[in-house]
This record gives sequence, structure tokens and C-alpha cells, in this order.
Amino acid sequence: METRTLGRTGLSVSKLGYGGSPLGNEFGDADPSEGERAVHCAIDLGINYFDVAPYYGRTLAETRLGEALAGRRDKVILATKCGRYDVNGFDFSSARIRRSIDESLSRLRTDYLDVFLAHDIEFVTEQQIVEEAIPTMRALQREGKARFIGITGLQLNLLRRVAEAAPVDIILSYCRHNLLITDLDDLLTPFVKERGIGLINASPLHMGMLTTTGPPPWHPAPEQVKDAGRAVVELCASRGVRASDLALQFAFAHPYVSTTLAGMPTVEQVRQNVAAASSQMDGVLLAEVLALIAPYKNRSWPTGLPENHDA
Repeated sequence: METRTLGRTGLSVSKLGYGGSPLGNEFGDADPSEGERAVHCAIDLGINYFDVAPYYGRTLAETRLGEALAGRRDKVILATKCGRYDVNGFDFSSARIRRSIDESLSRLRTDYLDVFLAHDIEFVTEQQIVEEAIPTMRALQREGKARFIGITGLQLNLLRRVAEAAPVDIILSYCRHNLLITDLDDLLTPFVKERGIGLINASPLHMGMLTTTGPPPWHPAPEQVKDAGRAVVELCASRGVRASDLALQFAFAHPYVSTTLAGMPTVEQVRQNVAAASSQMDGVLLAEVLALIAPYKNRSWPTGLPENHDA
């Protein structure tokens, strides 16, 4: 598995990262035993970056990942988050962040995190993130509970503004660089590259849209974009290619993103994704796909976002 350096952190991360949200049943019920086998398989095949959050499964994903990593903690770069705890449950206060990291450490069965991220920062004020959340996270970093800290969110300009006001080590962006949308490079990539901030890309399958099972019911994209996703899956299938493989390969080709996170709660999915990571992308098929989705490109958002999206 190819590894890349995550910004200026010095962390060498696998280009394919393990997204832990499916372990918390975020995309349907996951077999916990199979999930544990999937984690072990991922480690054996060279995946070393594991991302989770207390929000995923309302702590279930952290608990399951912690169980799966027993005896293997030293083989992974472990990341979790703070601030989001339910669909509409957000608390970025200093006291809650301090409780949150201790709770996560307990569930993950470790005494430190490699990466600690403020989760979905667009749902509270910028002022609280800049003046309270990030300073608290920096304090926890100095105390040795987290090696590096950062922020996550959907709104790219907001991520940039916050990182300008309160420097961070890492930014995780989701659903902004995949076959259906590429505005990550317009709004964020030049900034993080200049500052040496590590960049992580999540949801390369557009939160399930570029899969045979399709997006979950709660997916906020417009119906015509979901139709485009289904058309991509059908086109790839007609060429004997999994749309998820092409989507991952497209994401891996980004020149600055260090790791791309994908949920893979089964051994089969791990093996498929690792195989995609080591295979050549079909350039002819990619051109066909991009032509097919051109009318819908970069139109997945702001549906479902707060009104101040990318303001």
C-alpha cells in the first residue's frame, strides 16, 4: 500500500484510509464480527489510517473499532473527533471537548490519539471554534492526549477561514472531491498546500451514491444528482467495472490529498478497495463517466446545508 506524508505532521499514512462510520451502522446494520475481521484484514493489507467519531452509531463505531484494534494499536494511525454527538447534537465547549476525548480514549482502548478533529464545525459559530474549541484541542495536544489536531466540515470557505484564524495541523473535507464534484481544488487545496496543512478526503463514493446499493435515505443531494450517480454505476457495470473502484482511483489521483477515507465493514470490501488502490484507472471509461455527469457536476450541494454554506 502506497503511503504519503500528511502535511507537515510527518505522519506517513496509507493512501486508502479506513472510514469507521459503517461500524456504527450508519449505512445499515453491520455484523460486528465481520467488522472486526475487516479491520484486521485492512491492517494486514497495509491500511494504517483509521478514522472514527463518537457520532458514528452514537459511540458504537468507536467501541467496535477499539475492540478490533486490541493488540494492534501500534500498527495504526488512529483518528477520532469531537463536537458532534447526535443528528442535532453539537457541543464544542471546552468542558465537553475535554470529556469527549477521555470518553473516546476509553472506548478506543488507548491512552492517546494520533489525530483529534473538531467534527462538522459549520453547525456552530466560527467564533466558538476559533476561540474555544481549537485552543482546547491544542491544550490537549500539549498534554499528550492527541499528537495532531484539526477540523472537519462540508463548507470549504468556512474551513479555510477557521484555519486562517486558528491554525490547525489537518483538515478533513468530505464529499468535495469525487467523480460528482471537484470544487475542493477551487476553494481549499491551494490554501492548505501553501500552509503545509494535511488534507484528508472523505466520502469518495459521495456517501454511497457511487455504489450498487445507492445512497442512504437521508442523503441530501437533489434527485437528479442521485439519478446521475445511478447512471454512472450502470455505465461502469456495462464495462465490467465497479463504479466504486473507478471512483476510488479518481480520488487517489489527487496530487495533494494524503489519504482518502472509505467505509468498508466487510473483508470483501477491504480486499476490493485495496485491489482498486493498486490497479490502473481506465482512462477511457473515466472520460465517458465525466461526459455523462457533466450536466450535474458540482451541483450536489448546497442542498441540505445550513443557509450560510460557503458564504
